[in-house]
Amino acid sequence: MSTDWKSMENKYYMFAARRQPIVLVRGEGTKLWDENGKEYLDFIAGWAVNNLGHCHPVIVEAVAQQARRLMQTSNQFYTIPQLQLAQLLVENSCLDKVFFCNSGAEANEGAVKLARKYGKMYRNNAYEIITALNSFHGRTLAMVSATGQPHYQDTYLPIPEGFVNVAYNDIDAIRAATTEKTVAVMLEVIQGEGGVNLPSPGYVKQVRRWCDEEGLLLILDEVQTGLGRLGSLFGYQLFDAEPDIMTLAKALGGGVPIGALLAKEKASVFAPGDHGSTFGGNALTCAAAYASTKFIIDHDIPAHARQMGDYLKGKLKTMQSNHEFIRDVRGMGLLIAVEFNSDMAASVVSFCNEGGLLLNPVRPNAIRIMPPLIVSPEDIDKALDILEMGLTKAARGRAS
Repeated sequence: MSTDWKSMENKYYMFAARRQPIVLVRGEGTKLWDENGKEYLDFIAGWAVNNLGHCHPVIVEAVAQQARRLMQTSNQFYTIPQLQLAQLLVENSCLDKVFFCNSGAEANEGAVKLARKYGKMYRNNAYEIITALNSFHGRTLAMVSATGQPHYQDTYLPIPEGFVNVAYNDIDAIRAATTEKTVAVMLEVIQGEGGVNLPSPGYVKQVRRWCDEEGLLLILDEVQTGLGRLGSLFGYQLFDAEPDIMTLAKALGGGVPIGALLAKEKASVFAPGDHGSTFGGNALTCAAAYASTKFIIDHDIPAHARQMGDYLKGKLKTMQSNHEFIRDVRGMGLLIAVEFNSDMAASVVSFCNEGGLLLNPVRPNAIRIMPPLIVSPEDIDKALDILEMGLTKAARGRAS
């Protein structure tokens, strides 16, 4: 007798997510299988987590070996995988020091704490951080306040102070919001959850220049864009603007939960006791993250992501020319959105699920496409055949 997992979820699990009616049990590469053996192409990748696909052998082997050796100690002691991963990230980025935690939200919380201490030390107790509307920085109370989306904030008022939300892609808005209380500007180089919103050429560099002129820190949230997603190891490399602080998570562990806060020497102001994490940077997660990140670097996975992203976006642009209800196709690398002229995203995703393709309805009128970075042209062609079917059915349903 098979278990009714959906009823079990309804009985025991908090109703905090509207799930697709699929119970996934196995994954390999770009594919997933449900409890009935149905195969799906995964173009969500765990929300841009599985950059090397599901159960990549190098990550599986690293986890298995480390699990037999040592999984968790406190950060009262040194562990080798933590230091190996720290060295790998620092030597392949513009940052100088790293702190490991468990998630993107925690990494961003750490970035805010670091900036506030910097403000206390060097900017006459300045503490406010400018962030962008339609951003997404996490779901803790402070990160809900940092996230410039009122529908995430309204339920939890009063939210923590210290964040000023301004229009994205508007350097004048940042200039106008800067006061003696401002210590930093915090941005995603591309807004992922906000709808895959791209900045104008030069915007991120203009923000960097403004921060330099005013003595502010630039914090770049690369939780979704880091580790090859945009076609470079880190997104900032595409915008010619180095951050003072950068946050990572999602793809860092290749499926194992880990976050990282990186900082340049001048911004690395934590002292013992200022910050910590019980599980952050433990041996198991760091071994997985080291294996995943080293593979991404050694095999130039960002270059493959760039090539496959160009291929995918080109095909989607052709699809747009054939469907007047597709308003826009935008993105970089393998982070792409398809926007419609009506709220049909949920219907498109539902039909694609039935056809064996998993997509993300990032907005009521837009889908987000973010497959594993190891995706092949054959995977993309198959996915687009299913998407074409889903679009046709969804459009026909709205017309009837």
